[in-house]
Amino acid sequence: MSVGEIYVALRFIKAYREVHPDTFFALSTTTSTGHAIARKEIDPRDVLFYFPVDLPIVIRKVLRIINPVRLILVEGEFWPNLIRLADQRGIPVSLINGRMSERSYKGYRRLKSLTADVLRRIHPICVQGDIDAKRLIGIGALAGNVHVMGTVKFDVAERNLAGEKAAQDIIHQLGVSADAVILLGGSTWPGEEAVLCDLYKNLRIKNKNLFLILVPRHVERADEVLECLEERGLSFVRRSQLDGAGKVEAPDVLFVDTTGELRDFYSVADIIFVGKSLLEHGGQNPIEPAMCGKAVVVGPNMENFPAVMPVFLSKNALVQIKNISELEASITELLADEPARTALGARAAQVVEENCGVIQKTVQLLGPGDLISCMPIRLTHHHPTCGS
Repeated sequence: MSVGEIYVALRFIKAYREVHPDTFFALSTTTSTGHAIARKEIDPRDVLFYFPVDLPIVIRKVLRIINPVRLILVEGEFWPNLIRLADQRGIPVSLINGRMSERSYKGYRRLKSLTADVLRRIHPICVQGDIDAKRLIGIGALAGNVHVMGTVKFDVAERNLAGEKAAQDIIHQLGVSADAVILLGGSTWPGEEAVLCDLYKNLRIKNKNLFLILVPRHVERADEVLECLEERGLSFVRRSQLDGAGKVEAPDVLFVDTTGELRDFYSVADIIFVGKSLLEHGGQNPIEPAMCGKAVVVGPNMENFPAVMPVFLSKNALVQIKNISELEASITELLADEPARTALGARAAQVVEENCGVIQKTVQLLGPGDLISCMPIRLTHHHPTCGS
């Protein structure tokens, strides 16, 4: 399960337990980052483990140990052996916040006879939008099993006031002026930091109070980001070196080289560029900065959010640019017009507020169970005995 899917699963677990308090959960992850986040957030009553290899001999043993009464898949977790073997054991299999990209759809369509057998074992199939529903039905899902619910990602967007206060304290620690306009690049991918740094240097000629925060999607790229900053002669401070430090002379750039703080730093920014959307494909989550009421700018490649982008664009609640030159033009306009960027952020926050509630609808549709395993997720009558 990816980081985004982990947050969806954790939010679902919380909402489900509010309605069915005696439910236990077994949550699986596929990445070390997702595992670390889940370990920090998971309820002590629940079990966390890495998703096993999807081989029949392995899956049979896992299902025997955990003994679920329901298996819940998250977004695009279609593990054929897991689904078939769970179904054969009489374990209901469901999908929440389902989505199907165009690329995945084209691949699965070539294997429709196989995907149809898997998808028809899943009920209900809760998907984010009409496009996702059509694609899943197109590769074999039964139309009556597919429910368009909207995206759970609007419900996952929760603010952490303590974390936001810590982010604000760091800005003060750096001596960033109170009238500074903060540009933040969030979840950036290779090449996007260089674009933002070059843009920042150009814009700061006329906007002396501009400050830049960079938060790459993967902390493991720290050396690459540092090289980018050094090549451009930009002074910087690493977030990881600030704890315990006193007042620091304001640098040109704050480089957030830690995990799990991006949402908090969104709250201190004025203009936010959401990464993996300009030079990469797929896009990162625009809901989190929108939740903070910020002016959000994204690139042309937001394929991972087909149910989210039309909602924002229809309300003029974010700016989507086509290329680097348009990115500079849009940020320049937002810098020059404070009322416009404030209004843009207000519309973004309103979109998030208006589209919450999908989690609760999904919980109601699934009904009761005694244990859910996020092996997505699953339900059993007793606490699982497998270790984490």
